[in-house]
Amino acid sequence: MSDLKLTKTRLFEGVWEGFLTSASMDNLQPELEVTHLNEPVLGLEMTEDRENGHWVVRVPVPVQALSDGVQTFLIRDKRTGEALDSFAILAGEALSDDIRAEVTLLREELDMLKRAFRRYCVENS
Repeated sequence: MSDLKLTKTRLFEGVWEGFLTSASMDNLQPELEVTHLNEPVLGLEMTEDRENGHWVVRVPVPVQALSDGVQTFLIRDKRTGEALDSFAILAGEALSDDIRAEVTLLREELDMLKRAFRRYCVENS
């Protein structure tokens, strides 16, 4: 389990922003990845803020990812594969009481767990 904690601060002008903290910030060089529909999202920026003891994380939302329906983005620790946070964008026709964002997130997390389990089986067989 990762000791990293990612906290969202805002989604502004098409950029998701948050800060990353860790129990041991000394010499921390975090490696994060962002995916949308199991494809990498480019443009992830991480800047160390030593004064406040965290890393500032910025994820630009790609225009080509926006379409009708729910689009879910998953942010995870690249080293452990652990999901640190996620965000969903709903566009198009207004949908009340829509659970598609949750189902999409669960599907992506299940895919991540399947890959990790397969990797574990290969390494320990």
